Amino acid sequence: MHNYSSRLLEEAVNELSRLPGIGRRSALRLALHLLRQEPSRTENLGSALLKLRSDIKYCSKCHNISDSELCTICSDQKRDNGLICVVEDIRDVMAIENTGQFRGLYHVLGGVISPMDGIGPADLTIQLLTKRTEDEQIREIIMALPATTEGDTTNFYLYKKLRDKVKVISAISRGVAIGDELEFADEITLGKSILNRIPYEHLSD
Repeated sequence: MHNYSSRLLEEAVNELSRLPGIGRRSALRLALHLLRQEPSRTENLGSALLKLRSDIKYCSKCHNISDSELCTICSDQKRDNGLICVVEDIRDVMAIENTGQFRGLYHVLGGVISPMDGIGPADLTIQLLTKRTEDEQIREIIMALPATTEGDTTNFYLYKKLRDKVKVISAISRGVAIGDELEFADEITLGKSILNRIPYEHLSD
């Protein structure tokens, strides 16, 4: 039971506590912190969040978050267009980019196949990935999905679907601990797991 002296404060705490990892106590601290700041700070925060929600785009090529139709990675002429790293979500792109070990392109699936959660292949951007293998000169696809049952299921599905379309299909080595998400892996381990990737058929034997 929380006794707020202000309905406006309570509403702010309610909304902030909906954010992942933010409990009501943390939400209250954040709300009180904002109250102590200059009004312009809160206005800037509100404006940035509104613009994020209304103006953000998804890259038409890889489905990464972007400010324009093509993200900065896909539009970079120095990237290796024949190499695509398939990841679960945008956070994985950021994690891999932070290693500085990958100079190819990405494809963001938007999740992994999970029948228990009602997520099937049609709910992901797999069709768009298949089209890329038909329209672009792709020589290798690296699957950098979580080392979980759902990640392995998605890897297997993609391998069966793409093995006749792409010459090489590989997977990151298991340097990333089972069940760990890429964003929490340290940069050195993640970088090595990409450089030391393994042909997928060797993993599935």
